[in-house]
Amino acid sequence: MSPKQQRGEATADRLLDAALSVYATSGEQGLTVSAVTSASGVSLGSLYHHFGSMDGLATALFTRWNGRLLDELVTALTQSRTARTGIRALVHAYLRFIQEHRAASFFLHSSDPARHMMHAGQQVRDLQNARLVEIAAWLEPRIRSGEIAPLPGPLIEALVMGPVVATARRWLSGIDDQDLDEAARILPERIWRSLEP
Repeated sequence: MSPKQQRGEATADRLLDAALSVYATSGEQGLTVSAVTSASGVSLGSLYHHFGSMDGLATALFTRWNGRLLDELVTALTQSRTARTGIRALVHAYLRFIQEHRAASFFLHSSDPARHMMHAGQQVRDLQNARLVEIAAWLEPRIRSGEIAPLPGPLIEALVMGPVVATARRWLSGIDDQDLDEAARILPERIWRSLEP
């Protein structure tokens, strides 16, 4: 990578980090061009050069953190030998991710990114699908062998991810005193029961 490319990548990273920081402290209303350029120390022209618009910046921010989350989930699954231990590892990885990356998780789990990404929906879906293929590849032989009930993929996703995402949203919202350690103890086995043949 040339020095110019390295500088460009560093500038884009500063903008993404600043956007996440601004979002974490001010929400969507505070996520403005002036707030991001002020927080990052990067010029308005550079923001538009790298991302094209605030929607482009929000899409890149979502893509970055959603990719990191999916990478951790794929890693947790592929290091597990059985379906049951895989489901347990996936739930723990998800809950650990939201604890360790609260600001990014708040952004990922809010409804705001969806609005920003309407124009880049296919691009985001393509990136997600590449990682979801790995999850499906891990599940498929376990379904064929009878270790997991032969359910449609979207239903398996709903049974596994639905309770975890709902728990994450409650914890991130601070509405109640959702205990993630308790959720990590209870959810994996309950979810596993819904997938047993």
